[in-house]
Amino acid sequence: MTEITCTYTGDGQTELKHGPSGAVIHTDLPPDNGGKGRLFSPTDLLASAFAACVLTIMGKMAAARGENLQGARLVITKEMAQAPRRVGAFEVTITFPAHFTQEQKNFYKTAVNACPVHQSLRSDIGLTVHIK
Repeated sequence: MTEITCTYTGDGQTELKHGPSGAVIHTDLPPDNGGKGRLFSPTDLLASAFAACVLTIMGKMAAARGENLQGARLVITKEMAQAPRRVGAFEVTITFPAHFTQEQKNFYKTAVNACPVHQSLRSDIGLTVHIK
């Protein structure tokens, strides 16, 4: 179990502190919801968690296979939905190192569905995945 403490610091911003490490992240209210967008929004952090989760799992898979995943990149775009306001869809583009074969890319793509963040999301959130 991990404890994270969130404190409202004013002007639409929060400070999150990771209990075990003391690492700190700040968030801001996004412009499309009346904020200033000076920092990651809470839903930006959700998209970031999804992206980091996928690449972390791919890294673990690569280590187990003795393959070098260094330089792999994932770009994630989130689309907001209304009524209720929530994340409605993600678009993910994964770029693998140039030496990866299509077979390797297909194998690592399975990490998208294996990711605990993805498994924790509503089933009606749209997801499009592109592989490069």
